[in-house]
Order: sequence, then structure tokens, then C-alpha cells
Amino acid sequence: MWARTQLKIGWGDLAFGVYRSLLPQDRAKLQQRIEGFWSDKNDALVCFSVRSGFDLLLRSLNLSPGDEIIFSALNVKGMIRIAARQGFVPVPVDLDIDRMTPLLTKLEAAITPRTRAIVVAHLYGTLIDLDPIIAIARRHGILFIEDCAQVFDGRAYRGHPQSDVCMFSFGPLKTATVLGGAILTVKDATLLARMRERQAGYPIQSNGAYLKRCLKFALLKLVTTRPVLGLVGRIAKSTGKDYEDPLSDAVRNVASLGSKKKLRQRPASGMLALLERRLTQWREGGLDERRAVGRRLQAMLGSQVRCPGAAAARHSYWVFPVLARNPRRLIQALRQAGFDAADLPRSQSVAAPPDRPELEPVAARDALKETVILPCYPGMPEHDLRRQAEIVNAVLADEARGASAL
Repeated sequence: MWARTQLKIGWGDLAFGVYRSLLPQDRAKLQQRIEGFWSDKNDALVCFSVRSGFDLLLRSLNLSPGDEIIFSALNVKGMIRIAARQGFVPVPVDLDIDRMTPLLTKLEAAITPRTRAIVVAHLYGTLIDLDPIIAIARRHGILFIEDCAQVFDGRAYRGHPQSDVCMFSFGPLKTATVLGGAILTVKDATLLARMRERQAGYPIQSNGAYLKRCLKFALLKLVTTRPVLGLVGRIAKSTGKDYEDPLSDAVRNVASLGSKKKLRQRPASGMLALLERRLTQWREGGLDERRAVGRRLQAMLGSQVRCPGAAAARHSYWVFPVLARNPRRLIQALRQAGFDAADLPRSQSVAAPPDRPELEPVAARDALKETVILPCYPGMPEHDLRRQAEIVNAVLADEARGASAL
């Protein structure tokens, strides 16, 4: 069974995380070196996670309850929950699904005198053109926050130079994962100082907790290898159970951030040591092979297959999504053939405020309902990529015939 995505961390990195959890280094010096390596402008801040950093940012902005924050209409549930928990109103901007970019007319319509920030995420590995969006934010005097969690490429891209805040994630499923952690760059020195001061009062995650995380991920890495995952699938099928939910929860909940207490922490020195290792060892062009595999699968899919983000000028294929009218049917067909396809249960389309139904993100909502993530990454041989494409083409062609007959 080909897993839907790789855990993008090697055994050597996991061993290093264990080692530095047992024999920790000076935490303050590690953080200083990481922030200096990432940016020479003294504007970087290491956080426990992107959600932790986003929560910290919102707490430091001196906003008022009822202020509005505009979001790209597809996002992880936790980010929206953080804004709402602090009393702010999340406002969606619908997307051009083919490019995964916010629609400018929808963005202009979403802005009101209470709009305080715009949060735009690069989704699925598509690096979108931010210039027109930032121009709108500047014209209205609104803070622009760039969510780069899904487009990490080392120091080759460290955010748009005009973004007020850039957020990079090293969480469990990210490209250079250290099983948690984030780096934020904050242009406003006064705001960054407030964030540093507030974060300094947070408790530090224990190295023991980080050690457990490393060991848990070592087990998950083993489980998601082809032979073991195939065995897990067969056992689950024979018992009438679905392996997907417990396995997905184990990966994503390795650092549960459901409460303020769990969210408002600083990373352990073991996590910082592994983050420094991964950043400094990242090689330029590290995503070239992944891009090539994504482009090959894209070419193999038929013209009837719609792939969100396929029209984007720059795409790193962090994941490979396709749209299907009946996603469960496609998922089941792929799993029977040894491809662990999946939907996106942890993502959501941001609902429009009750008094502004015209902002309901119809395109994003419908696309999310139809999205299926395909296994697509280096190491998959050409014949398996082609076999997967043939299954997708056949199922979606059959769907199209059925729809046209109605």
C-alpha cells in the first residue's frame, strides 16, 4: 500500500531528536542561532507551532472583540478556532480553485472598517502571486499575514518581502518536519518585541515530552511503510474496521493543541536542536524530484480530471489533490489497488459571518467536499504512478458518463 503522504523525516533525524532530548543543549543559544540563520534582519521568532505563533500574534496586536480577520477560504480548523476563541470574526475569501488563489473581487467585498488582518495561505504546495493581494491590503491599511506552512523550500523562499508576517511550519506532515515548531518573521519591530516578551512567559515543553513524540513518530514512520501499511489495511478490512481515522489521528494529534495550555508553550531544546539540523542541512533544489513526480502524474491524468492548483505557475506538490463527484468511491477504488488515497477531514471552508451570507465561499466549500489526496512523491515508480492515474481516469470517466445520462 502506497501511503497518501510520506512522513518527511529520516531515521537519522529521528535518532538525533532522541539523542538531543536525552543530552540537551543550551536552549537560548539554539533559538538565537536558528533565528539568525533564517533571517539576518533580526525579525525571526521560533514558536512551538504555527498555531501557537498565530495565537501569540493575535494576542499581541491589541485588537478588540468583534474585529474581523479575513482568511483564504480553505484552512485548517485550528487556525479559525484560534481567531474565534479570542473574540474575532473570521471572514472568508473564496478561491480560484484552479490556481488556489483568493479572488480579488471577493477580497475587496470582504473588507470593512473592522477588518484588521488578511491571512492568505499557499495551499497544497502552490506558491501564489501575492502582489495584487498585498496591494489591496496596503491600500486599506490592513496587516498582511502570509501562511507558508505548505510551501517550505529552505531559504529559497522565506516569504514575500512585503508581507507583514510570514509563518513557516515544521509540524508533523510538513516538508522539513521536526514534529512541531514554527518560524515567524515579523516586519514591525515593536510588534515582534511584544510577541517575544509575551512568549517569554510561556512554559517550556519538556525534553521528555519531545522524546515521546520522536519515539511515537518512529513507530508511525514504520507503520506507513508499504508492507506494514498494507498489512494494517488488510487486518482492518478483515475486522470490518477502517484504519484511516485512528492512523490519521495518531499522526495529526501527536501534539494536540486543543487547549490554550497546550498551545501556549515554547519548544523544547531537543526540538530546537533538530530544527537547526534540518534547516542547515537542507540542500538547494531539495524539492526538484518531488516537483518532477507531480508533473509526471499530472500529465498522466486525463483532461476530465480537475486538480486544484494545477494552473499555478509554481507548484511543489506538497500533496496531490484531485476532485471527484463521489470521493468515497474513488478512494475505495484506489485503496483496493494499493493506493492510500484520502479526503481532508481536518480542513474546512471558512463559513461566512451570519449577517454576510453573500461571502459564503461556494467554490472552496464544494471543492473541499470533492477533494481526494493521491499518493505522489519520490520513490513511487513510473508504473505505479501510471496505474494510479488509470484508476482515477476510469472512475472519473464513469462518473462523467453517469452525470451526462441524468
